[in-house]
Amino acid sequence: MGMNTTNPAKLLEQIAKIQHMEPGKLCVMRKGPDGPYYNLQCREGGKTVSRYVPRDQVEAVAEHTANHQEFRTLVEDYAQQLIDRTRRERLEGAKKKTSGGLSSGRRTKNSNP
Repeated sequence: MGMNTTNPAKLLEQIAKIQHMEPGKLCVMRKGPDGPYYNLQCREGGKTVSRYVPRDQVEAVAEHTANHQEFRTLVEDYAQQLIDRTRRERLEGAKKKTSGGLSSGRRTKNSNP
């Protein structure tokens, strides 16, 4: 997904709409006679953690992990937009400061008696 062109306020609205999320990846542990067994793998405190996911919760957990990924994407887009705006404003401010010619505090070699 490329950079979102939505304004920062809209990104915050989209972030606020996410009510359930779960980090990690839903994985098939093994296949059983009644179908696959799932676990959720994620990193916590620098360690990989696996949690069993009952079959009746697989759809919900899949949705929650997708929500977490969407959340991360929206937050990255939001941060990048603020970074871009900050840099743009800083450059515009620097241009305004340097566009006035010589400042009153600066003297040329010949202006000193």
